[in-house]
Amino acid sequence: MAEPAGQRTAHIDDTALAEAVRFTSDLIRLDTTNRGQGDARERPAAEYVAAQLADAGAEPHLLEKAPGRTNVVARLPGTDPDADALLVHGHLDVVPADPAEWSVHPFSGEVRDGVVWGRGAVDMKNADAMVLAVVRAWARAGIRPRRDIVLAFTADEEDTAAYGSGFLVTEHAGLFDGCTEALGESGAFTFHPGDGRRLYPVAAGERGTAWLTLTARGRAGHGSKINRENAVTRLAAAVARIGAHEWPVRLTPTVRAALTELAAVYGEPLPDLDQDDPKALTRAVDGLLERLGPAAALIAPTVRNSASPTMLDAGYKVNVIPGLGTAGVDGRVLPGGQEEFTATLDALTGPDVDWDYAHHEVPLSAPVTGPAFAALREALLHFDPGAHVIPYCMSGGTDAKQFSRLGIAGYGFMPLRLPEGFDYQALFHGVDERVPVDALHFGTRVLDRALRAL
Repeated sequence: MAEPAGQRTAHIDDTALAEAVRFTSDLIRLDTTNRGQGDARERPAAEYVAAQLADAGAEPHLLEKAPGRTNVVARLPGTDPDADALLVHGHLDVVPADPAEWSVHPFSGEVRDGVVWGRGAVDMKNADAMVLAVVRAWARAGIRPRRDIVLAFTADEEDTAAYGSGFLVTEHAGLFDGCTEALGESGAFTFHPGDGRRLYPVAAGERGTAWLTLTARGRAGHGSKINRENAVTRLAAAVARIGAHEWPVRLTPTVRAALTELAAVYGEPLPDLDQDDPKALTRAVDGLLERLGPAAALIAPTVRNSASPTMLDAGYKVNVIPGLGTAGVDGRVLPGGQEEFTATLDALTGPDVDWDYAHHEVPLSAPVTGPAFAALREALLHFDPGAHVIPYCMSGGTDAKQFSRLGIAGYGFMPLRLPEGFDYQALFHGVDERVPVDALHFGTRVLDRALRAL
């Protein structure tokens, strides 16, 4: 029997809200810094999470590809055995933080003036904590979701996911049997465009990751001699061409929906998004983004492919022309944009520079017109009825890429209501990372409603 409307969130009580805050603080204190190249240890946080799940009656599995690189997976049985399962995932590792740069120690988990401080407060131990708080509230109230919910708390998301979701998908795919949709980072946070509106972007897509290594070869020689086969010159020219390239607009279904909804919110005329002329489409979309003002920041990075030179390495002595030079490029590829990306990089690097993938992950796209997105929208608007929920495509990537290999459609949905002036996106990997206590309370309530509606 369904609960009466007035009782639907009664179990998200003071205990649940306090646990969301306490778990966030406790997890921050457990230093799970991921320095890359296998240098991380998530096990303390994994054991903490497993203990909270076990106390709620779940049966967590601790899984490692290497000692200390620990993942936690548990399944909560639903009431409908014929329903598809839902995956809810969050990562336990964090990026490095230098205490000398912070106002508080980054692993203190200090709660001060209604704010929780520390590395992972927004990326993403806060979300892990909210999920735990909801699950434990359900256990205390005897609530079961409609469908099985698989919980995955992963290692290594902040590097290549090889020890985390990649390992789970490859070696333990059976734990995710039946999962067709997933909730993970990063979406459903309040975005304030500065005009009094509140926007909640819910991620329904991700650009693909294309980290590249460029290699230029030439003829080594003395620096005092003219050398037309200079590897440094060849490399620098290719890097400059890549950095200066203007990528054309390419609209995916998620970005098209975001443009359509934001134009409606702002009362702006929607240009023809189906025109065949690439230059005309680029002018039209760029013009609309300009009229949308600060809100365009949610969409602008994802209307085209991109390639940003980030690293250069050549030579060992100023008077020696080296025979080899390398560069790193951070490429991001829209769903359906791989062919264009490859052809463009071939043209920009030219005949004297080779390129290859240092790390390559697929782009993603999830439906924005079906019942899943509608349930996520409803849960947010129930607790913030004056807001606007829009779909968006993430410019970066998450563990959803790995889980997509199992046929799971991923949504970025870890809700937070944030005050005006709180630059949430700037705090990802930033100094003085922090999250308001009220935002955790809001997110716990919204997450509970969404998970039980899906």
